Amino acid sequence: MIKLTKRQEEILQIVKEEGPISGKEIADKLSLKRATLRPDLAILTMAGNLEARTKVGYSYKESANETTYKNIAEQLVSDYKSHPVVVRNSSSVYDAIVQIFLKDVGAIYVVNDEGHLVGVISRKDLLRASMGTQDLREIPVNVIMTRMPNIITIRQEETLHAAAKKMIEHHIDSLPVVLEINEENHTYKVVGRITKTTIAKAYMELSKSHTV
Repeated sequence: MIKLTKRQEEILQIVKEEGPISGKEIADKLSLKRATLRPDLAILTMAGNLEARTKVGYSYKESANETTYKNIAEQLVSDYKSHPVVVRNSSSVYDAIVQIFLKDVGAIYVVNDEGHLVGVISRKDLLRASMGTQDLREIPVNVIMTRMPNIITIRQEETLHAAAKKMIEHHIDSLPVVLEINEENHTYKVVGRITKTTIAKAYMELSKSHTV
């Protein structure tokens, strides 16, 4: 990695915005002679920042990191979502504990008889409930769950970037992937889940495929 001069950074910006562009056009934009820019253009080309093509001009060449980032940002939730783990709102806290550990997930989703999302329960919620003296088979899950509309969700057509941003902003480890039934009434059907691990795996797969 070489440290670029201010002029080299200006050249990169011009080519990035307007490329392919000739050396003469770059020089004109910087009010310099073409000969003055030749060393800078040569350095940027050898460093892999620019690609020079005869009769075409200079084009900006994205780094592997930039390509990987763009690829991740463009991936849709629908292509990476996994099967959601759900319990009915008539279930007990004990039932929820059994499911969350059998499926080895960080959170489970509570649905009503129509299959619509009504709550989310995390491992922390279950841990708090288990520290009491009540019989967990007698406590309904709706006592400890986070209810709609306070649940952070993600739609299938949104991107992994959007999912990651929501998880970071709200300090959560996963999101229910939902299909909108009635937005005004906060009615959604759970069709999947996305976790931080999902996004980390996607990053590793995509970065590996674009490593040069």
